[in-house]
Amino acid sequence: MAHHNGPRKKTRYKFKKDLRKRGIQPVTALIQRFEPGQAVHIVCEPSVQKGMPHRRFHGKTGKVIGQRGRAWMLAIRDGDAEKVVIARPQHLKAQRS
Repeated sequence: MAHHNGPRKKTRYKFKKDLRKRGIQPVTALIQRFEPGQAVHIVCEPSVQKGMPHRRFHGKTGKVIGQRGRAWMLAIRDGDAEKVVIARPQHLKAQRS
């Protein structure tokens, strides 16, 4: 068998939605606005593939550093490195204060 290394490999359970949350998200998830410096959680929405961050960042929290088109740029700590993740608003949730 061929060895598959796609961007969504090993995500069968990680990206699985709860039974009552299946289907498409409401429009409010698409039109979210964030302020620079605001903390947001990355929670990948499996029903929307466009603008989805890499699976390694699922469940992480980062700070908004700007906007790029419809997507938001986040600063994330990954080990000792500071990385910039670009994700659409469907895959982001504002952190409660």
